[in-house]
Amino acid sequence: MTKSPKLASGVFAAALTPLTADLSPDVARLAGHCRWLLDHGCDGLAVLGTTGEANSFSVDERLAILEGLAEAGIPGRALMPGTGCCAVPDTVRLTRRAVELGAAGVLVLPPFYYKNVSDDGLFAAYSEVIERVGDTRLKVYLYHFPQMSAVPIGYGLIERLLDRYPDTVAGMKDSSGDLDNMTGAARAFPGFAVFSGSEELFLPLLRAGGAGCITAVNNVASPLAARVYAGWREGNDIEADNGLLVAVRQAIVRYPLSAALKEIMARLTGDGDWRRVRPPLRPMEDGDAEALAGALDDIGYTPPPPP
Repeated sequence: MTKSPKLASGVFAAALTPLTADLSPDVARLAGHCRWLLDHGCDGLAVLGTTGEANSFSVDERLAILEGLAEAGIPGRALMPGTGCCAVPDTVRLTRRAVELGAAGVLVLPPFYYKNVSDDGLFAAYSEVIERVGDTRLKVYLYHFPQMSAVPIGYGLIERLLDRYPDTVAGMKDSSGDLDNMTGAARAFPGFAVFSGSEELFLPLLRAGGAGCITAVNNVASPLAARVYAGWREGNDIEADNGLLVAVRQAIVRYPLSAALKEIMARLTGDGDWRRVRPPLRPMEDGDAEALAGALDDIGYTPPPPP
């Protein structure tokens, strides 16, 4: 099997998508948040993912977000946008535009409406996207999130895709919470960039040859994650930083992630507009919001103030 080059690594945030009063994407505010993240430890940004509520947006809205970030000067090389949709033509349309705008890669869910599909079917879906986009600049990162998609991406499928598209299929975000699955993929496919979707598994995965993390909590904890990553690379003692990072995650994931993180952003910025989420998601109840704020105070971590 031909090895896939490791083209991305480090700390990525699964970026939130702020909303306007009519629940449209607030691209100007998103661009500001992206700049803050890149200035505070992030090596890259996974916009239009689960945390960013991407599947609550139309394809046209997602394209407008990509265009708006480019116009705002967010460098394409820092972006790994989510482009996976149920319909192959929608995935192609989003992926093609992301590549044209210079994205370093795209994070692609499998088509997720039909369940219990075969690897042959999933291979055909990914192959259709890659062939139709037809651009040598395309770098695909598979998105394994079986709890949400109910369509897992197994090693057999990864191997087939790497054999057929060794210069295109570059890695995977694994949000399964299964460390053995992550470390097994990193070991089985040298050069295939495996990212953890959890801060708790970030350091163990790095030690097993993984590439980094792409996480929701990095919206507020990227400086901590960056210290862990830099310390690991330099051989420093990072147990305290890693322990604090894990504690922050554990406090936040007791609640729905997008709403909880937007609550934290609202408190950090003093701007209640950050609390908006698009239905069917709902903002945090007041009692839960206070409990989360108290838990973070008890941990003793406060993110740097956003602009």
